[in-house]
Amino acid sequence: MGQAVRIDPRETRKKVEAGEALLVCAYDDEEKCGKMHLQGAINLRELEEKLAEVPKEKEIIFYCA
Repeated sequence: MGQAVRIDPRETRKKVEAGEALLVCAYDDEEKCGKMHLQGAINLRELEEKLAEVPKEKEIIFYCA
């Protein structure tokens, strides 16, 4: 597992739109995640459900606001 690195929001958007990265809201709380939802993001529960399908080379970017 790699070390956490901060990434510029513009770079994040570019990677997510290009399909190079998966954007994940890092909050456990569904209500809080709903309030902080960014376009193209999924929540932790969705990530857990899809994890087996996510290619190992795909970058996963977590955010909290």
